[in-house]
Parts: sequence; C-alpha cells; structure tokens
Amino acid sequence: MAQPDDDIRAALLAAAEAQLVASLDSDIATRAVCEAAGVTQPVLYRIFGDKRGLLDALADAGLERYAARKAELEVTDDPAEDLRRGWDDHLSFAQEHAALYQLMFAPRPWASSRARDGVIELLRRTLSRCAAAGVLRVEIDVAQAMLLAANVGLALNRMADPASYAATGVSDALRDAVMGSVLDDDGSQRGQEDAGAAARRQIRAQLRMDPPSALLPEETALMTLWLNRLD
Repeated sequence: MAQPDDDIRAALLAAAEAQLVASLDSDIATRAVCEAAGVTQPVLYRIFGDKRGLLDALADAGLERYAARKAELEVTDDPAEDLRRGWDDHLSFAQEHAALYQLMFAPRPWASSRARDGVIELLRRTLSRCAAAGVLRVEIDVAQAMLLAANVGLALNRMADPASYAATGVSDALRDAVMGSVLDDDGSQRGQEDAGAAARRQIRAQLRMDPPSALLPEETALMTLWLNRLD
C-alpha cells in the first residue's frame, strides 16, 4: 500500500531538520535526506519541487512550531509586559532550535518561505494591543521593525559569536533600551511628544482591533483616513 504524501512529507521534513542540525555549514543534501526518509529523490522533487522548496517548507514548519509556542504564552491585561516576555521567549526559541531559527531568519537567496512574515504578524498583534492601550510611543510599523531587527540580530549574533554575548545582562540591557524607545507604559515620556499624535495612534489601533458597531465600515474607514491626514 502506498504511503500517503502527508506522511512522506513529514518524514522528509524530519530528515531534513535532523541533517540541518548536524550540519557544520547549515546545508543539507537531498540524496541523504531521501535515504533517511526511505524514498527516492523524484519523490522529494514531486512534493517540494527542489531543494529550495524543501528548505522553504522546513522554515515554514519552524513558523508553525514558533506560533504554537506563542499561543501557549499567557496573554495578560498588560500588553507591554506581554511584549517584553515575547522578546525573551523569542531568544529562548532561537537557542533551543538554532539551526531551524537560522533557516527562518538568515537571508537565503530566492527563498519564498512564509516564516519571517508569519513572525512579523504575531509581533504586530501584540503591538496593536499596545497601541490600543495607549502605551506605544511610535507607529506599529516602526516599532515592529525596531524590535525584530534587535531581537533577531541579537539571536543570530549570539549564535555566531557566543563568547562575546556570554556576559549576563546583555539581552536584558538591549531589550530595555529598545522597549524604552517604543513603549511608554509608565507614563514617563508623556508630554515629550505631540499628545495629539499619541491619541490618534491609539484611536487607529482601537478601530482596527474592535471596529465600533455604531459606525458603518465605510464610516470607520473615513475616520481612519482623517486621523491619518492629521499626522
């Protein structure tokens, strides 16, 4: 009886991840992956197209693991604290799944994985909650870019040069510096920026997260347009 494609796909991904973890140059050989999974190379090419397709699928499997992990984190009434805990958990995931993490985040020529976009979307959800609570000091796009660059940069650099990041407190210091630039959850920075801009940012986030039932969708869109024009 023929083995279902889903089972073969899972076996190939498991074999590819095992080989990637054991690799010294962060690369895999499709022939060895097929041998470990007990299939021929044409089967791999039929399912994934080519080696690049296999790596993209493996990166996306990493995203599913990452998303499942994030779903297990407690969501509290303090989105700023949730954001800080998310930073720490991101680094823990990178440490526990180093080879997979590098596949997800290190640039690969012609890669078409959903992994990075998926992680960004998860981050933006928490940032939207921060904005709706009025504790985000910058626009969501800016905060997302700053946090991802710092978090991913720290994780990858720590893998490449562990000795330079062995000192305790490096991660906390970087986290606090970046969070202090994007968050104002203690009110210490209020008054140092245009209060109107902060209010508009909060209202836009609330409109996105929970559109008011008293307004038609086109009225909500018009209000968002007016808020954007004021910036």
